[in-house]
Order: sequence, then C-alpha cells, then structure tokens
Amino acid sequence: MALARTVTLPNGLTLAVEEQPWNPGVAMQLLLPVGAITDPEGLEGAANLLEGWLWKGAGGRDARALAEAFDDLGVRRGSGAGLEYTTLGASFLAGQLEKVLALYADVLMRPALPDDALEPVRQVALQELASLEDQPPKKMFTALRRAVFSSPHGRNPSGTLEGLQAATPEALRADFRRRYGARGAVLALAGGLTLEQAHAAVEATLGAWDGGEPAMPGPAVSRPHALRLEQPSAQVQIGLVYPDVSIGHPEFYTARLAAQVLSGGMGARLFAEVREKRGLVYSVYASPNGVKGYSYLSAYAGTTPERAPETLEVMQQVIEQLAEGVSAEELERAKVGLRTALVMQEESARARVVSMARDLYIIARVRPLEEIEAEIAAVDLERLNRYVAANPYRDPWTAVLGPVDQTVVSL
Repeated sequence: MALARTVTLPNGLTLAVEEQPWNPGVAMQLLLPVGAITDPEGLEGAANLLEGWLWKGAGGRDARALAEAFDDLGVRRGSGAGLEYTTLGASFLAGQLEKVLALYADVLMRPALPDDALEPVRQVALQELASLEDQPPKKMFTALRRAVFSSPHGRNPSGTLEGLQAATPEALRADFRRRYGARGAVLALAGGLTLEQAHAAVEATLGAWDGGEPAMPGPAVSRPHALRLEQPSAQVQIGLVYPDVSIGHPEFYTARLAAQVLSGGMGARLFAEVREKRGLVYSVYASPNGVKGYSYLSAYAGTTPERAPETLEVMQQVIEQLAEGVSAEELERAKVGLRTALVMQEESARARVVSMARDLYIIARVRPLEEIEAEIAAVDLERLNRYVAANPYRDPWTAVLGPVDQTVVSL
C-alpha cells in the first residue's frame, strides 16, 4: 500500500502525494479553509457565493472559455463550499498535471469575478436555501446543528437570506482577497505521479500564490436541550445529537465501532429494534459526525405523527442501552463492516484524496490505511465494553420537526 508524503511550500500551501504507479490517472482535492464559519458577519453565505462566482471566468477567459479549457484537458471536476472549507476536486490523466494546475492557478490567482455574473450565482444560492423547505430531514438537522453550536459552526453553509442579499461585488472581492490564500490550504494528489513531479508542477503554477488563511473560530456548544419545529406534513423528522470523541483521541476507533453496532447495517441495533421489530419507521440510522475540534453522534428517524412519541423513546433506549455491553458477534460484525467501508474507500483515488485532505485539515497528517486497520483490530470486547460503560450516550440535543398539533412528543 502506497503511503502519502507531504511537503509544505514557502507560500504555506501543504502538498500531499500518494504515488500509485499502476494508475494512469490523477485525482486531486484542493481544500481551502474558506467556509461558513469564517463568513463575515452580515455576509453569511459569502463562501457559497464566492465558490460559484469563481467559475465565471479566469486568466483572461470568460466562463465558457474556462469550461472549454478544462474540457480540452479531459478534466472531470467538481467543487463546493461547506461549513468549514471549500473544496475544488478533479480527475485527469497524469500527463496533464501541470496544464491542469495552471488552470486552477488562474481560478485562484486571476479570477474575473465579473459584476454581471454575480446575480445568477446569488439566485442559485437563494434557491438552494429555499430548497430546505422541500427537504424536511435536512431542514431539521440544519436547525439542530444551530441549536448544538453556540459558535459559528451552527451556521447553514448555504448562508442566510439576509447575508446572500446583502453581498455586493465589492464586498465579495474584498472577502476573496482576505480568505483565498495559500497559507492553510491543502492540495492532495493520488495517482500515477511522484512527489517530486508534483512538487515541481505545483511550484511552477501555484508557487506565486500568496495570501493568509482566515482566523478559524474554535467550536463551542450549548447545553443539551430540545427544540420543536412546526411544518405541516404527513411525516415527523426526529434528530438526536450526542457528544462523542474526535479523531486523535485514543479511543476514536472504539467509538466508531460502537456507532457501527448501533447502525452498521440491517442487523444493527437501531434498524433491528426500531424498524424490523416494531415497524415504527421506514428510515432510522446513527452516524458519527463532527467539525475540527468537536465530534458528535447524530441519529435520525422519520415516522408518522402518531408514532413519533414511541419512536423517540425507543431510539433513545436503544442508544443508551449500548452502555450495558456489546456481544462478541456484534463486535466482529462491526469490525468487518468498518474495515470493508475503509478498504472500499481506499480503492478509489478520488475518495483517497478527499480523505487525505481532510486528515491534513483536522489532524495535520495523513493516516495510512494500515494504521487505521491496526487500531480497529486492537479493540477487543473487553476494551469496547469498558469504553461504552464509561462513556454512555446520554442527554442528547433533540429536535422534532412536523405538524405540532398532531405530534405529541414529550421534550
């Protein structure tokens, strides 16, 4: 298994390369610490707007010519702005590396940011924000995250109506100059190239990229509490959030295995008890989530108003009963499921660079698959049961979204 090697350029850009000599292609992930948590007050949604506006021309090309330049090199690309960072991802043939990086250098260092292209970008962002009304689970979790975090980590990555409407070209250009810099950015590459080749190409194209990373606020959370959200519908959305341990904690993979016991397939506890045994829901799951510096376990169920009280009660019981212990069979099933997910992810160069970039952002190093597998293998039944007994999931933040007059849930 290839190991990622890293180097930091003089301008502060961190380059990580995993050499895959058998692979004729290259997958790329550029992570910029430009997200909703560092949007200026009153311009919530600025990172979202900037990401869309960037593609409206660069390096003397208009939007169409820029798109055609990428297409001419066979680049498959995607991008997006999120809560903590913006990502620019691509896949292309290894021989095109320097030409592709030169195009990204134009986007990052010489964007057109034309006035007349901002309004269409704003309208797309406003539609994205409005679409929450048609996605009740996402709307519920957006509100729940806002309730959990007292820091900007509770913001909606899409922005706010007021912030999106207030953004002017001048304000966004100033924000671009402030936040879109090389320092703090991570460029992850995996495929048929060497670190030396990548380093030379990056120096030639992005070596002059300058600028400082924005100050990142630390996560802060509220006291666990409940919120009820009214929305006329035939369904009730239920969400729970429990504090958990973060990457870097010595028991991180112990906690991941515990979560896998709860929700690692159709034989896992939540699915078996809430859906299969009681028929309370169509969908129920729990999954580890988090931001840099704070992790949590979130759980979800969608049900009918009349079944919402029992669903919430049973969900909490199943999650809390994890502290009473796990069987050897459950642990083995959880290990197989977690390792399978990791191995399948590593088979994709695209997924690998996403993982590499996030590792560097969160813990400032890239974890090799062998290390992760060893940590999973080291968790035996005694260790897992000792952990869940000492760290029970209790007192969650809770959200219920649905028709208030029909949903009788004690919160």
